[in-house]
Amino acid sequence: MRVPLEWLHEYCRPDLTAHELAHRLALTGTEVERVEHHGVAATDHFVVGHVLERRKHPDADRLSVCMVDVGRSTPSQIVCGAPNVAAGQTVAVARPGGIMPDGTQLAKRHLRGQTSDGMILAEDELAIGTDHDGILVLDGDLAPGTPLDTVLPIATDVLVLEITPNRPDCLGIYGIAREVSAATGAPLEPPPWQADPGTPGPLDGVEIANHEAGPTLNPRFTARIFDGIRIGPSPLWLKARLMAAGQRPISNVVDVTNYVMLLTGQPMHAFDLERVAGARLNIRRAKRREQVQTLDGQTRTLDPQMVVIEDGAGPTSIAGVMGGARSEVNDGTTTVLSEVATWNGPNIHRTELELGLRSEASARYEKQLQPEQAMWAQTVATRLFIDVCGARVRPGTIDLGGPGPAPQRIHLRDARVAGVLGAEVPRERSRALLTALGFETTEARDGLEVAVPDFRRADVTREADLIEEVARMHGLEHLPATLPSRRHAVGALTARQRLRRRASDELVSLGLHEVVGWSFAGPELHERLGLAGHDAVVLANPLSSELSELRTTLLGSLLDIARRNRAHGIGALRLFEAGAVYLKGTGGELPAEPYHLAALLSGPIRRPSWREPAPPAADFFAAKGALAAVLDGLGVPWEARPAPHGFLHPGRSAEIVIGEASVGWLGELHPQVAAAWDIDETIAAFELDL
Repeated sequence: MRVPLEWLHEYCRPDLTAHELAHRLALTGTEVERVEHHGVAATDHFVVGHVLERRKHPDADRLSVCMVDVGRSTPSQIVCGAPNVAAGQTVAVARPGGIMPDGTQLAKRHLRGQTSDGMILAEDELAIGTDHDGILVLDGDLAPGTPLDTVLPIATDVLVLEITPNRPDCLGIYGIAREVSAATGAPLEPPPWQADPGTPGPLDGVEIANHEAGPTLNPRFTARIFDGIRIGPSPLWLKARLMAAGQRPISNVVDVTNYVMLLTGQPMHAFDLERVAGARLNIRRAKRREQVQTLDGQTRTLDPQMVVIEDGAGPTSIAGVMGGARSEVNDGTTTVLSEVATWNGPNIHRTELELGLRSEASARYEKQLQPEQAMWAQTVATRLFIDVCGARVRPGTIDLGGPGPAPQRIHLRDARVAGVLGAEVPRERSRALLTALGFETTEARDGLEVAVPDFRRADVTREADLIEEVARMHGLEHLPATLPSRRHAVGALTARQRLRRRASDELVSLGLHEVVGWSFAGPELHERLGLAGHDAVVLANPLSSELSELRTTLLGSLLDIARRNRAHGIGALRLFEAGAVYLKGTGGELPAEPYHLAALLSGPIRRPSWREPAPPAADFFAAKGALAAVLDGLGVPWEARPAPHGFLHPGRSAEIVIGEASVGWLGELHPQVAAAWDIDETIAAFELDL
C-alpha cells in the first residue's frame, strides 16, 4: 500500500516528518517497509513560466528557441523540442539546479549552438502523468515565477506500508488517515463519503438480479447510472495522486474508479451501459469450462466455484477479480453503469489462485470488505463523475443486500485492561483512543461499553481485541517490561530432550562435528549397504526417484557427507548425526519414528607430531570409545556383543546391548560397502536407538 503524504494530508496532517510518522506507525503495528520520494526535488527551481516568444531553432528542424518569463528581471532563453509550444502559453519550467524524478540535476546547456537556461516540461517529466507528446500548458492566470509546487503536486514523500490481512480498512488513504490521527492526535477530517450527491430509490435503465450467488457469495451489490459522460484525460491533480500511489492514469472514468478504490479501500467497476447486452446484469456461479475475456486481453476458463457477472450475451466480468473486455469503457462511452459490490473474501482468494490472476481489486476483496463500504465508494464516485467527467447522475440507486448486521457491543473493563497490559490506562484515555479509531463508547460501571464500527466488524470481536487497540495506540513503549514468573515458566527442555542433548555434547567434547542429512533416501541405499528385504516408507509424491523413501538408518547420510569431504581432500573425519528414522508400520498404522544417534570416524585419530610416528587410523576401538563416552555419560550400563552385520567387516562388528535388548550396532564398515561411496580406507561407526 503506497500512501502519498500529499494525499494523506488532505485528511490528517500530523506535525511530523515522513520518517517520524513511519516510526510512529510502526510502533502501532502498521509495518512501514520504506519511505520513498516521488516526483522532483529542489522544488524551488520549478516555477510557472510565460512563453513570450517562440522561434525556430536555426540548426535543428524539431527544436524551438523560446524566450520565457520566469518571474525574473530578464526572460530566460530555453530550447524546447515539444511540437505544441507557442507564444502566449503558461507553462511549467525547471530552472538550472532542479532535480528531475530520475535524479538528474539540471544545468545550463548548449543545444546546437543555442543556450538553454532550463526546461519547459511535459507532465511525465514531473511524474504527474504519462503524457510526453507535448509540454504541459497551465492556467493562463498564473503569475510567472509562481512556485510550481503551489500549483501542482509535483513532489511528495510516500509511505510504503505492509498491511496485514486482518486490516482491509487500512487499504485506503482515509483508513490510514484514521490510524494516523489516533496514533498522533492530529485532527481527522470528516470522511469524503459524508455527503451523497446521489439518491436512493428505484433506478430506471438497467435490471440486476442475484438469485444464484446469493448473500453468501455476494453480500451487497449497488449500481448507479451516469449520463452525459465525456471521456478524456483526468485533471492533473488526480493524475498526480494516482502516479504517486503507483497507478498509471488511463482516462477520466477509469481514473475515477482507481482513485475511489485507493481512497476508500473499496474497489468498483464502470460498465459502458450501451455495451451491456439487454441492459441487464445477473450475478451467478460460473459454468464448468465457461470462458470470459478479461480486460488484460486473456481468455479465462472458469469453474462452478467462481462467480461471474453476465449480461444478455453471456459473462462480462469475473466478479471481484477483473472486468471483461466486451463492456469496458472506451473513447465513445457516454453512459456509465457504476457497480460497487461486496464479495466473499475466501471465494475471491480461491478464484485468483485458480486463475493465476491477481488485481488491486481482488487483493482487497480477498481480505473480506464490509457491505457498508460499497456505498462509501458509490458516494465518492458520484461526486467525481460529476466533477471530473461532466456527468449527470440518474435518479435512484440499485442496492441488493443492504448494510451489514448491527454493531457488536463489547464490554471493556478497566481492571482487565490493567491486568493484561501490566499498567493502568485511564478510562478517558481508552475512550479517546477508541473514539479516534471509529469506535463508539458509552460509560459503564466498571469500564466502557464499546460498539465496533462496521469496517472493523471481522477483526474486533472480543474484549482482548479492544485491549490490543488501546495498547498499540497508547504506546507499547509506555508499558512496563517484565520477566515471566518462574511459576509459569515456559520453554524448558523435557527430560528426554536433556538426555539427547547430553549425548550430543559428549560426542562434541571428543571433537566430532554434528551434521544434518536428508530424511529422504533412495531404494538403492539398502542395496549399497547390502541390506536385503528392507521395508521402507515409500513417498506418494517424491521429489525424485533418488529421494523416494524415508530413511531407516542414519548411516547413509553420514557416508554421503564423508564422500563429499573426502573428495575435497579432508583426511580425518569425525562426524555424528542425531535425528529420526522411519520404520514402516503394520496394518495401516503410521510409521514409527525412533530417534537415533550415529557417528562415523576415519583417518588418523590425532594429529602427528615430529616426536611421534604417524598415529593409527580410526578403527573398531575408536568407535567403541566414542560410544562408551555417550552411554557412560548417560549413566547407562551396556555391553558390546560380537554379532555379524552384512554392511560391517566380519569379525569387527558387534551389537550394542542394554539389559537384554539390542539397541544398535558398532563396527568397521565392510570394504566393499566403503568402496560404494568411493572410500578406500577404514571407516568405523556406530548407530544407537536412543
